[in-house]
Amino acid sequence: MAYVGSVPSSELLSRNSVLWVTRLADAVRVFRRPGAAVLHTGEMSGALEWMYWFGAEWAAPFADRADAGRRLGERLESVCGEDAVVLGLPRGGVVVAFEVARRLDAPLDVIVVRKLGVPTRPELAMGAIGECRVRVINRDVVRRTRIGMEQIAAVEQRERDVLERRVARLRGGRAMPTLAGRTAIVVDDGIATGATASAACQVARVRAAAHVVMAAPVAAPTALDDVRRYADDVVCLETPDSFAGVGQWYADFTQNTDEEVSALLYRARGGSSGRGDTAPD
Repeated sequence: MAYVGSVPSSELLSRNSVLWVTRLADAVRVFRRPGAAVLHTGEMSGALEWMYWFGAEWAAPFADRADAGRRLGERLESVCGEDAVVLGLPRGGVVVAFEVARRLDAPLDVIVVRKLGVPTRPELAMGAIGECRVRVINRDVVRRTRIGMEQIAAVEQRERDVLERRVARLRGGRAMPTLAGRTAIVVDDGIATGATASAACQVARVRAAAHVVMAAPVAAPTALDDVRRYADDVVCLETPDSFAGVGQWYADFTQNTDEEVSALLYRARGGSSGRGDTAPD
């Protein structure tokens, strides 16, 4: 008998085909290495086995980013403070942050950050950069991968150029809201390594926020140890030991565009999206 992982292939094929094709797509997304062009045989086997054990009963905790944001907003009501500013990390984090800001009746803006990937393994974060010339470096990763300072500088310059363009595109010349003396609630759709979350919290610190809260619907437990060094409080709804990727915990993890992010920011400022939507009260 043929097996996929430890699962008889005949048993896999006997399942409802529509359900299992859908679950296979989810599992492939979970097990694929970031940046990989193809899924290797071993990864496919792992994906199918994960699907076998969890597919029939598995339901992602969050329907989509908006659902996650509404639930995260409820949790944040007790820690937000009276003068809070919600700051989303583009792109997906802004969708979550939009719902958080609505719940808290707080202004919404962005903190733009960029991961610094190891040159030979771009999916592996050796740190991150943010606005206000913030840079956070993971010394352990740099040491293990033997990355030199010149290589770090080259990656940083490339990502800094991208960051500046994105700031201009999303803010359109507007300044970041004043954070001095206020509570900055930094929001992302998930925390995998903690690099970009840490950089974003550091940006809030540089902008003189009195209290920095890092909030996300889901996070890898190991990543939170690093983030806590930069935030006063960390609020996370799910911290699963079996964390394989942020998208694993969403039924719909469709990637967002800069245009969608800009539209949400415009709505939050009291404008219209052009589709009859109005900004939250």
